[in-house]
Amino acid sequence: MTDVLPVVTVTYSPGPHLERFLASLSLATERPVSVLMADNGSTDGTPQAAVERYPNVRLFETGANLGYGTAVNRGVAQLDEDLNDDGDWVIVANPDVQWGPGSIDALLDAATRWPHAAALGPLIRDPDGSVYPSARHLPSLVRGGMHAVIGPFWKRNPWTAAYRQERLEPSERAVGWLSGSCLLVRRSAFNQVGGFDERYFMYMEDVDLGDRLGKAGWLSVYVPSAEVLHHKGHSTGHDPASHLAAHHTSTYLFLADRHPGWWRAPLRWTLRASLAVRARLMVRSSLRSISRERKRNLAEGRR
Repeated sequence: MTDVLPVVTVTYSPGPHLERFLASLSLATERPVSVLMADNGSTDGTPQAAVERYPNVRLFETGANLGYGTAVNRGVAQLDEDLNDDGDWVIVANPDVQWGPGSIDALLDAATRWPHAAALGPLIRDPDGSVYPSARHLPSLVRGGMHAVIGPFWKRNPWTAAYRQERLEPSERAVGWLSGSCLLVRRSAFNQVGGFDERYFMYMEDVDLGDRLGKAGWLSVYVPSAEVLHHKGHSTGHDPASHLAAHHTSTYLFLADRHPGWWRAPLRWTLRASLAVRARLMVRSSLRSISRERKRNLAEGRR
């Protein structure tokens, strides 16, 4: 492992989250770190301000809003071009992650215990303190399909519980895939499989990566002794309708890729139609919630 651990994060007007991300890094590891921000077109000035404030942070402008996985690929490729950066490990994380004490060192320690691990992920907590199910099975047609279609309407259905592994106690173990919001990644394995599939603009790129790493003989390992807080949703809150649509597009792409052939065309049509109905229902529900929230805020402002 290299002396200086590289960290790649994708920024898109991250606001105050970026400061928490960078400030808490010093608590996460005793190693020196260098941070590469792959910026997808921020307009709030926070990445530029971070470069001025932190000497170990640099800005790499991707040139457009390329999506999460593509921006990560560009960032890792930039590291590969740096002759001074020949280590095999890189942290890939969202800028709205807040690092727990020793979290990165715990991931690095686990990497020594799992020599065939290509990706290692921490226990992730939501802002309310609950544990986010970030280590999951790969979505089979039945388990993943039923979770995708009926999960939002029947929260406690057995397919979602099995897929998300919600009923398992946190333990260090190999899993199907890990949340891409925070990963320790073996760069040689990442490059071997071609990094993130750039057809995914956002969502499901981490599921796809875990699947392809597994098929290449690598492991994805959940490390709950490492813990982070994820202030997720800061970007989706600005335009929930488009993000929900992107999620359903990515879900269809993942499932359709794994059920190719003309004889499976009726299955793919069914998946596409079911996900389209689900997307419309969820977008409608999201817009109603936003409307109610705005009315509530307006009423409170008048009082």
